[in-house]
Amino acid sequence: MAENTPRLLLAAMGSGSGKTLITCGLLAAWKEQGKKLSAFKCGPDYIDPMFHRTVLGVESGNLDSFFTDKDTLRFLLKRGAEGTELSIIEGVMGYFDGLGGISERASSYEVAAWTETPVVLIVNCRGMSRSVVPLIRGFMEYEGEKQIQGVILNEVSPMLYPRLKSLIEENLPVKVYGYVPRLSEGFLESRHLGLKRPEEIANLQERLKALAESFRETVDLQGLLALAKAAPALYAGGAFAAGTNPGSVSLSHRETVRVAVARDSAFDFYYRENFYLLEELGAKLLYFSPLKDREVPKEADGLILGGGYPELYGRELSENEAMRKSVKEAIENGIPCLAECGGFLYLHKTLEDESGEEWPMAGVLPGRGFRTPKLSRFGYVTLTAGEDSLLGDAGSRFPAHEFHYWDSTENGNAFLAEKPEGKRSWPCMVNRKNLLAGFPHFYYYGNRTAAENFLSACRKWRKVQERAGERQPDLPGSPPQCE
Repeated sequence: MAENTPRLLLAAMGSGSGKTLITCGLLAAWKEQGKKLSAFKCGPDYIDPMFHRTVLGVESGNLDSFFTDKDTLRFLLKRGAEGTELSIIEGVMGYFDGLGGISERASSYEVAAWTETPVVLIVNCRGMSRSVVPLIRGFMEYEGEKQIQGVILNEVSPMLYPRLKSLIEENLPVKVYGYVPRLSEGFLESRHLGLKRPEEIANLQERLKALAESFRETVDLQGLLALAKAAPALYAGGAFAAGTNPGSVSLSHRETVRVAVARDSAFDFYYRENFYLLEELGAKLLYFSPLKDREVPKEADGLILGGGYPELYGRELSENEAMRKSVKEAIENGIPCLAECGGFLYLHKTLEDESGEEWPMAGVLPGRGFRTPKLSRFGYVTLTAGEDSLLGDAGSRFPAHEFHYWDSTENGNAFLAEKPEGKRSWPCMVNRKNLLAGFPHFYYYGNRTAAENFLSACRKWRKVQERAGERQPDLPGSPPQCE
């Protein structure tokens, strides 16, 4: 079904052009006007959506054309936009930058083309004036689908802006929707995996409020809204045409299964879409904190330890001995567990923090996690299972992503990771009967069967617990027995 879905994609010529800052400023300005908004990020980014969430008070989504096909991508955008007046999609890297740095596949451009979304190009004018005209012309002429329909100029003086706007609009078939003056350095602060998280930036809400006030003066908010409303109706074809999620049909009749999800300042790298799919497949998610809580939720039938920054909280995680013991006992007792990146490091015997000090962790795995001087492995990978696991049979293939400065002495060899562009590959993933752990991050809509298989394992383990008298079965039609 095709529906009107007002939307814009904010792209740039390269990283560091101000995409996140301008995205957040626009969201904040429209929110103050009372607009109902939704936000998305192109690519496998966890931190930028946290800034969207900070502005809007609701989760932001990820749209990634490496992980999904066209219809799935359009479905996820359409569903995430439901009940809102405007959807803003923040691009990734440079507009055309995709796989391996040499392909348009999995680029912001591909997402814009697949979703027929009008693109507003953010142009950082630092150190330039008239030269921005041929730069914009080059991007527009190179683009096959002709999605670029607007421009916002970043780091421009109020005096120069009117002249640049006239030059661009006189020479190019594109409208300039405003400018952002040069802000103080460090408005959004960074660290080794990108921007610092919102809660780590002092006075962020005040900064965002000031940014919104500035945008009301310098950006054509009404013009951008009109451009968004002119976007073509969004149609998700194939299995999504009826508005249903094909990943949920086969399990919709099964009983609820409870999955404990580690979520706090140390473990907060999750895709919203993964949670949605798990819930649609019958999961009740039980969030807990390895930093503050004393044990894994007792009623849990499965366990997910996501990525994050455990290396920043080595002391705190180590000093919570009760939780470390609880996680180890739960896994050793047989609870199905998926652990990604930071969660994988937490399962090690020890973890080195940023200062080089080592701390005892859960001790499920024998190795140690340690810092490396540069990114150990970076970017998209395709994983092939060498043996049966919680996610599927041997030979199953999964799109995934790695991005980490820390490494492990025990990376495992149950899967083979291969770069989609190029010949590089390496073994990865520790696989036990009830545990799959490693650095790769999974996006479940890239292989919905993997999520089904994991929840199936959780249900089987629950039955084992019921037969052993460790758990009372739910009565038909009764709510889950959660504390």
